[in-house]
Amino acid sequence: MISIEVPGRPTLEIQNVALDYNGTIAFDGSIAPEVGELIRRVTEVAHVCVLTADTYGTARAQCEPLGVEVRTFPSGAAAGEKQAIVESLAGATACLGNGFNDIQMCDAADFSIGVLDGEGMCPALLSHVDVLARSSAEALALLLNGNRIKATLRP
Repeated sequence: MISIEVPGRPTLEIQNVALDYNGTIAFDGSIAPEVGELIRRVTEVAHVCVLTADTYGTARAQCEPLGVEVRTFPSGAAAGEKQAIVESLAGATACLGNGFNDIQMCDAADFSIGVLDGEGMCPALLSHVDVLARSSAEALALLLNGNRIKATLRP
């Protein structure tokens, strides 16, 4: 479990982490080794679910060695599918996303991080996330170090 303790806010005990694939944890359909290692570390403390339309057809092969669950869906229904998946997960959920189709997922999650990495980030997503990170590696590291989140969100 990932504990997020911010003064003046209820403590969040995150049991699930939902990760958008393309543009968030993957660049042009591939996960960088550093990001893969961080995802493996997150799986030690939470259930990790990768959500993707699998634009490049690489998600399952890239994610298989990481020990995560992969859920795919038709790209035309991505926003609603991601939201429904996050809502179906038992326990508190954190999510990472970068796209317009991540807005509903971020709204449904208990804690969300917008990722501005190599493929960019939809500016409309910014008002729907709790924290903005410059990369997926930084976003995953935030989840693994609650004091960073505390410092960012402290009133």
